Amino acid sequence: MGFKTVTREFEGYLEDRKSRFLSFLVPVDLFDQRLGELKAEHKKAAHVVTAHRRLLDDGRVEESGKDDGEPAGTSGMPTLRVLQGAELINCAVLIVRYFGGTKLGGGGLARAYSGAAQDAINSAELVPFQQLRQKTLTMDFAKSSELERRIAELGLVVIARDFSEAGVQLIVEGPEDGIDAL
Repeated sequence: MGFKTVTREFEGYLEDRKSRFLSFLVPVDLFDQRLGELKAEHKKAAHVVTAHRRLLDDGRVEESGKDDGEPAGTSGMPTLRVLQGAELINCAVLIVRYFGGTKLGGGGLARAYSGAAQDAINSAELVPFQQLRQKTLTMDFAKSSELERRIAELGLVVIARDFSEAGVQLIVEGPEDGIDAL
């Protein structure tokens, strides 16, 4: 799998027959927060269409496309297909539509939403996706500084330290290959 992802938000835009489509490509962890913000910020918008893809711990991909009141299959699914075609994972696209007064029809809507999603992707800085894993390590105090140096060399992150009379317990997170090298 050659998945790519984003680490911050990117924006795109498309206009078709006076309807405006504002697109936002975000890391999937920001999806719910950003959806609430966009709905509050764009109260006069006709629709906020969404699509997302997330890699689950068991290796399956969770994905969805929501039409938000547009005719079924004309917006959410075409947007999701753009994410799939770009091989993006752990990302979401949110598209705010301001109706311009002219109906675009099913094909026109699909092209407009797909185009707006693609514009956000084109402006994005895509990075290779790496599945992160955690590992718990326990050692005595004498070995802890040497292990922490090795963890830093591998580009891993210590997310928790627990000190006890017996020694130190570290919870380390990072890409699978780095965790395996420990």
